[in-house]
Amino acid sequence: MSADSTALTPTAHQSPAPALTSVTFKFQDAAQSLISDSLRHHAMVWTRNGNGLVGFGVAAQIHTQGEERFAQARAWFAQIIKLAQITDPITRPGSGLVAFGSFAFSFTSSFASRLVIPEVVLGKDGEHAWITVTGTAEKLAGMQFADALALAEVKLAQAAIEASAPGEIELTTGQLTAGSYLEAVTKALGQFEDRGISKLVLARDIVARSSSPIDLASVLRTLTEQYGNCWTYAVDGLVGATPEMLVRVTNGLAEARVLAGTLDRATAGADATGYAHAQLFEDPKQRHEHQLAIDSLTESLNPISHGMQSPEEPFILQLPNVWHLASDVRAELRADAEGQLPSALDVAEIFHPTAAVCGTPTKRAGVLLRELEGLDRGPYAGPVGWVDSRGDGEFGIALRGGMLETENMMRLYAGCGIVPGSVPEAELAESWAKMRPMRQALQAE
Repeated sequence: MSADSTALTPTAHQSPAPALTSVTFKFQDAAQSLISDSLRHHAMVWTRNGNGLVGFGVAAQIHTQGEERFAQARAWFAQIIKLAQITDPITRPGSGLVAFGSFAFSFTSSFASRLVIPEVVLGKDGEHAWITVTGTAEKLAGMQFADALALAEVKLAQAAIEASAPGEIELTTGQLTAGSYLEAVTKALGQFEDRGISKLVLARDIVARSSSPIDLASVLRTLTEQYGNCWTYAVDGLVGATPEMLVRVTNGLAEARVLAGTLDRATAGADATGYAHAQLFEDPKQRHEHQLAIDSLTESLNPISHGMQSPEEPFILQLPNVWHLASDVRAELRADAEGQLPSALDVAEIFHPTAAVCGTPTKRAGVLLRELEGLDRGPYAGPVGWVDSRGDGEFGIALRGGMLETENMMRLYAGCGIVPGSVPEAELAESWAKMRPMRQALQAE
């Protein structure tokens, strides 16, 4: 990370847990393209296929660091909920009081993890659309739907950045050069047996410098248009479109999408479907890597759930840039001794880091990763998403993204799973394929 990066190293702070009031109104016209029309530069975003949440302004927030970053955020949000007056006639996942979150991959990171409660949230799912306004009781006293809509329009205007012609993008070496990455992969392959590791995920970064300020609104629009089946996210300069759901919690049901095993679509010939099946589904190395990720997730899920369902075989997920082996896993969450079900934020902490972004076993892999990788991942591969006051929420893994460090500079990340038999040059090429969505969105492709 650059020494002058202010976005990645904010001063850790929090606003005291205030007594908030949150009021949700249902849109009469739920068919309007609420989300696509609401993407702005200064917005918090979580969308997929035209549905999701967009937040503006800050009603309250907390920044945390270190090993207790999740615990401190959870405790703060629990206090917020305890003090809040919430009026939510819709009671849908994402309605009512909502916090957007982004968490550092490592407890050693200089990046400040955060939960942010927006002043205004626009939400839409397959059946309803809504506006939630959150603030002090005095500010929201007597608020009606027309008032909420007017406030939303004000926040939209404040969040908009005047469109300008995209600048010229120069891609330069990040904290880890291509040569250093090849060397790290080679070293990892030589240490698996001695360190008792069967998989290690090594990441690298590049820096995109623009001749003019980077327009995040344009980046978001491109990602939602080209990668609509992924979860597009934006939280305080962290932007991307992840294909991997760390956890979705809805009324006590936990769901996750596990990805491991990747193939660059640019390498396919005329028979793309057959090529993907042969190179992914029938490849023992790819299947082994995927099974390690499934085993890691189920090991974390078992103590807090029952009735787990996972497929016997993965499916091939087709994205514009790559194919992945993917599996969808679900389970009913188990209540604790006090009858409390885990929230989406609770489960996100339990799952993180998964084998898909760290390695197997994760603790040993994490130690070797820090020795060989030579970079601070910041929020890359950490949980990103949202949680509401009921505990429902969605947290993806912050992949296929970048962090805006200055108005003219963004750092892009990608990582690859290294297992016995991996070829360093092939892993480097795979990392470039995984950076393609952001390079395209920045018009650097």
